[in-house]
Amino acid sequence: MKKLSLLFLLSILFQSCFKSISIEKKQKFEVKGVGGKYIKGRLVSKNEQTMILETKVGLQTIPVEEIYDVKVRNFSFLKSAGVIVGSYFTIAIIALGSLLLIIM
Repeated sequence: MKKLSLLFLLSILFQSCFKSISIEKKQKFEVKGVGGKYIKGRLVSKNEQTMILETKVGLQTIPVEEIYDVKVRNFSFLKSAGVIVGSYFTIAIIALGSLLLIIM
């Protein structure tokens, strides 16, 4: 019984480690090739031999044997908010600096 409960616990824990790649969602991926080159784009098609991504350049076909690592790119609210707040802060500093130059 102890082994069965351990097996059940391990199957639940490792269940979330494997993500399914669905084409319908148009997920953004970052693929690292064997040469260390990163390719970013949206998934168009995949099979056992190739993965096709839509990039800024166009469609790129990547053979599976050349893929070293695949990451799913997610939207980060905190990073986006940080960029917006940082840009407002920079504009305020520039405006304050130019105002001080005009006064002096």
